[in-house]
Amino acid sequence: MRSFTYERASTPADAARIVASIPGARFLAGGTNLLDLMKLEIETPTHLVDVQDLKLDRIEPTDAGGLRIGALVSNTALASEERVRRDYGVLSRAIVAGASGQLRNKATTAGNLLQRTRCPYFYDTNQPCNKRKPGSGCAAIDGYSRQLAVIGSSEACIATYPGDMAVAMRVLDATVETVRADGKARSISIESFHTLPGNAPERDNVLDHGELITAVTLPRPVGGTHVYRKVRDRASYAFALVSVAAIVQRDGSGRAAFGGVAHRPWRVEAAEAAMSRGAVEMSRTVFADARPTADNAFKIPLATRTLAAVLAEVKP
Repeated sequence: MRSFTYERASTPADAARIVASIPGARFLAGGTNLLDLMKLEIETPTHLVDVQDLKLDRIEPTDAGGLRIGALVSNTALASEERVRRDYGVLSRAIVAGASGQLRNKATTAGNLLQRTRCPYFYDTNQPCNKRKPGSGCAAIDGYSRQLAVIGSSEACIATYPGDMAVAMRVLDATVETVRADGKARSISIESFHTLPGNAPERDNVLDHGELITAVTLPRPVGGTHVYRKVRDRASYAFALVSVAAIVQRDGSGRAAFGGVAHRPWRVEAAEAAMSRGAVEMSRTVFADARPTADNAFKIPLATRTLAAVLAEVKP
């Protein structure tokens, strides 16, 4: 790990201003992803701004009937909160499906959204990776790609977004609230928050340098059966090969987002009209533009079968 300087911020605007003013500065909250990347010298921040004292750890109702979740609410606290379990069950289930109890105790809501890919070539500093070092190439494209993206990828990157929580946030139409270096607030739909790799795979999201997440807002609860189903190589300590976050009505209609298949949580609203006609019909539209490799082509039928299992689970 390389040397760095450190300070604690007193307000969200102060934290944003400090990070924006120092090239290479980063925010530090739970540190469950950042510190690992620093140890491997994949992330090499020159300065860390600790935001743990900013009192962004509350879950509060909104005037619109939803919930506002502070950026520093731990995954454990969020998953176990009574209103989340009752009204946003898909979110609670997704969080519990991720990581371990120890990590969930420390990991934060904002940090979970910001976690970086687990592509093995991103973690191997001896291999070229456009996400880690722009312009160096992508070893994954001609390498071992079983875990990687089947849709939304580019000639520069086929990495996947690894998280579970954001997949549920996507199906719930959450909004990410931020503060910029000038103190101005911004609201970003979860649909727009994570980016596709395109020609700039080093970017995971639309945040500016120094822009700090302060909260995530959930709209009024959506009725129906909330399901999160995760398919992985082992029962714990494993990221999704494929996951499905779904809210299904008694007539079989509903909405669904997929994890483990793209650079961001993958949801195609236009396909949801076909949900009541079955998983095969819906998946045909969801993955219409898929470009799988020989290693990961199995993910498309696996996603279809996972969605079918979700629909069968809620069938009256």
